[in-house]
Amino acid sequence: MSDQDRSALSGLLLASHAPLDDAQRAGRMKCSRCGASRMFYCYSCCALVGLEPRDVPSVKLPVKIDIIKHPHETDGKSTAVQAKLLAPQDVTIYTYPCIPELDHSAENILLVFPAPDAMTLEELWEHFSADGEPRVKRVKVSEADPDARGCPIQRVVFIDCTWNQTTRIITDERLQALPNVELKSRRSCFWRRQKGSPDTYLATIEAIYYFLKDLHSHYFSEYTGEYDNLLFFFSFLHKLINKAKQAAGKV
Repeated sequence: MSDQDRSALSGLLLASHAPLDDAQRAGRMKCSRCGASRMFYCYSCCALVGLEPRDVPSVKLPVKIDIIKHPHETDGKSTAVQAKLLAPQDVTIYTYPCIPELDHSAENILLVFPAPDAMTLEELWEHFSADGEPRVKRVKVSEADPDARGCPIQRVVFIDCTWNQTTRIITDERLQALPNVELKSRRSCFWRRQKGSPDTYLATIEAIYYFLKDLHSHYFSEYTGEYDNLLFFFSFLHKLINKAKQAAGKV
């Protein structure tokens, strides 16, 4: 594991990986829905395999997350399903050309994509405000906490595909009205990096995690690990794959 990877994934407040260790020792099992041989979860059915719901954390998110997956994105290489398994009440996955219904009159919605006119998170409040007042009711991390800082958005859209596949989705007229937000530059820890692409191209689960972490810090309160468990599977698989590479003398 590189120093950069170790730094990015260290200090996370994660649920115990013991159930994943047990599942790994048990080996691959058949998905109860499609019968395919899988480890930990079936990426085709978005279902746990060899694990019970109590074995994995459930993460509550402050906004709804919609993931639009390119139809040619390989299921087994996508991390989007991890977000759905870990935050099932707040994450929905669509396969393009299907996209979520986007009602701008009821919700403030944005698209996370580094377009030329993309805003920063800090600029969201001004964009979604009129005369200093939010256009749509703000949400709070806890309605019981009157001091919680408001968030100007209620729904966030992510695109799950390789960089070369983005054009088809990002140019869809149904998404043109969405304001774009660009994430702060971070290096990916993903072990399946796109050939020829810089290491700042994040896996989908990384992008969701970092977006929520920055959103929380800016609009709610100091971040204290509220969404770290979104990396529950990612961090374990990262460790597993790096051990295998070390054993093979590849790192």
